Amino acid sequence: MASLNNGVVFEDFFPAMVEKLGAEGFMKELCNGFRLLVDGDKGVITFESLKKNSALLGLQDMSDEEVNCMLREGDSDGDGALNEMEFCTLMLRLSPELMKTSTKMLVEAIVNF
Repeated sequence: MASLNNGVVFEDFFPAMVEKLGAEGFMKELCNGFRLLVDGDKGVITFESLKKNSALLGLQDMSDEEVNCMLREGDSDGDGALNEMEFCTLMLRLSPELMKTSTKMLVEAIVNF
């Protein structure tokens, strides 16, 4: 299980996904997840697009504060939204098991790119 600073807990299925898909396949799935949540006009995940599309990930019960917390947690450039890199980084940070093996995954993904 992984959690954000506000205590929202997520089941950590990422290690099993990496095992099944490999690093490259897993990264493609993360990118697909980003595309599901992105604001099509702005090209980033905004509060509105995350709130609107969160049901696609089974997170329809997230409160506004939880949505804001997720955005703040991942927003490294301070623009109030998540670009693809910020989203993928946040997803990896939410998986303690993947954080342990992230260097191996990064090398594998780069080699296969």
